[in-house]
Amino acid sequence: MEPVSTTTHRTVALVGASGAGKTTLTEALLHRAGAIPRAGRVEDGTTVTDHEPEEVARGISLGLALGTLTWTCPDGTVRTLTLADAPGHPDFAGAFDTALSVADLALVVVSAVDGVQPGTRAAWATAEALGVPRLVVVTQEDRARADFRQVLAELREAFGGHLWPIELPLGEEQAFRSIADVLGEHALVYDDAGRHHDEDLPAEVVDEEHRMHVDVTEELVSHDDEQLDAYLSGHEPAAADLERTLAHEVATGEAVPVVVASGVTATGVDRLIDLLCELAPAPTDRDSRIVVGSGSDNGNGNGGAGDAGRTVAVAADPSGEPLVHIFRTVVDPFVGQVSMLKVLSGVVRTSDRLRNATTGADERIHGLFRLQGKEHIPVGELAAGEVGAVAKLGGSPTGTLLWSRPSGRARPFLPPPRQPVYAAALVPASQSDDEHMSTALARLVAEDPTLVVDRVGDATVLRGLGDTHLDVAVERLARVFGVHVETGPVPVAYRETIARPTQAEGKVKKQSGGHGQFAVVQLRVGPLREGGFEFVDSVVGGAVPRQYISAVEKGAHDAMAAGGPQGHPVVDLRVEVYDGKAHSVDSSDMAFRIATAAGVRAALADAGTVLLEPVSTVTVTLPPEHQGAVLTDLSGRRGRVSATELADDGRARLVATVPEAELSRYVLDLRSLTGGRAELTIEPAGYERAASAARG
Repeated sequence: MEPVSTTTHRTVALVGASGAGKTTLTEALLHRAGAIPRAGRVEDGTTVTDHEPEEVARGISLGLALGTLTWTCPDGTVRTLTLADAPGHPDFAGAFDTALSVADLALVVVSAVDGVQPGTRAAWATAEALGVPRLVVVTQEDRARADFRQVLAELREAFGGHLWPIELPLGEEQAFRSIADVLGEHALVYDDAGRHHDEDLPAEVVDEEHRMHVDVTEELVSHDDEQLDAYLSGHEPAAADLERTLAHEVATGEAVPVVVASGVTATGVDRLIDLLCELAPAPTDRDSRIVVGSGSDNGNGNGGAGDAGRTVAVAADPSGEPLVHIFRTVVDPFVGQVSMLKVLSGVVRTSDRLRNATTGADERIHGLFRLQGKEHIPVGELAAGEVGAVAKLGGSPTGTLLWSRPSGRARPFLPPPRQPVYAAALVPASQSDDEHMSTALARLVAEDPTLVVDRVGDATVLRGLGDTHLDVAVERLARVFGVHVETGPVPVAYRETIARPTQAEGKVKKQSGGHGQFAVVQLRVGPLREGGFEFVDSVVGGAVPRQYISAVEKGAHDAMAAGGPQGHPVVDLRVEVYDGKAHSVDSSDMAFRIATAAGVRAALADAGTVLLEPVSTVTVTLPPEHQGAVLTDLSGRRGRVSATELADDGRARLVATVPEAELSRYVLDLRSLTGGRAELTIEPAGYERAASAARG
């Protein structure tokens, strides 16, 4: 493949609700441009971008996939488009975050049948937060119950009046075979091969189309003084001039065009490619951002606790310093790890040596290629603004940067990471699976940073964005990494603390020939209201020699870790040693450690313990009409609502403290209650006395 100029390349992210037709449209775009010999079907599992077995089995996109096409525009300019097909399922929201973080334009795909859905709103909000220009395409116009005008009204109600239709379907459902070009005021009539010829508009739509034309024209010329003066003087701008003005407004976010196409019949697909080439801003029109000098990192480029650094703008300059963003990694069964990348600055060539600015690893670029789904198309170099891939970057996980500098730290400027809201405990199927599980999970998390692995007691817990997210992760563990696991509920990490202050004696007295073991400690043990652990040495007169005091404290820790009468680790304890006895020959650190542990256990048994359960702060952002149902549901989960407020976008925001035991399926139930229109975060908030607290 020939090198592509920074000014002729565009990266377009296809985002929107699951089932809106993104993958089918991607297939139609690639086929119409001649990039693939035939268009596959989602139903048959033959599409370019949905090629993983888990996707084929479910018939939906589960990860970010890339396709590439080259197109000759009407003015003779040759452009290359990288299409990033992103999933719309909420469990895989991290993938459309990633797609938008590298896109020059977001192509928001909306079904003419289903209209604006929660996935549409989520994709729109992320694009808006990242400042990514948008173009809306209404798809599935060929299906029964398609209604472009209704969808347009929904779009404007949801996202504002700056959405402007520049195309109008002429006929819908089975009659959808032609499109009105609102700027050019003519009809594009399509044949069965997806090619069109121009005709005059049908008489029955002339008035409606002209009203749209006038509205769009007046909006566009109002932002260009020269065009406005000419328009007021009676000179109608040419369609090409209006498109140039529209391109500027798309780049600034002042206007969002709405077009129409069918990925099944290919009606409008060639026109859509023309518009993507014309309206998508060039990489040079918008700087990337990185964070330089970060003080710490969590391994995926998002920073960590105490993270510091300054945000720096990076121009897409081919003559600049090489700078590469690794935005996704996947394991290919034939070539190993494949890293998807975007060149932010400079030119990257095969055999270049770069350093990972986030992890510090030295990397060699073994071979660059573009991706056509799972197919690799070799290229010799990639310039600023281009997207491609490289294999075998072992030290460069998702969300890191490569550069040519020998030192320094930097990471990409990324959307806030999605917090896990669903979890499952993993049980290895065999000893071999157990031995390899940690390594496989580490590689799985490197592919998908929205997955988190932690421990609850003795259980390995995988956390993610929903049940489908974890199901797919477990399937990939088996298929790609050969590790088989069963899933189960996550154990609740209960704790216990002493119910009241008490005194106890701990004693070790053992003589079995030679040196024996002797230690006696007198303890005061009680709850610690501030939480944590406090050890107090009140011994006077040397009853417990100074050299054994640290062993006494360690013995208290041993007893707490071993658990209380109810079988859970002990927390929030104050242990005071105030007296004891020692023997000049038989006392030792071990004797005092054992004696203290026995004394703490005796105190817990005497005073009894209170069961503590973990609680979380739950924040739900949702449409006001669902607020009552969600409040009722939270109450049934023993939740205590601490705040209800109105968010800036008019939605309600609820904040509640809820026991962790009540949250195992909460994200799924919340989606059901709100039709998928709620946003959820769950943050650990410590421990509270459990309702079922009892004496030991």
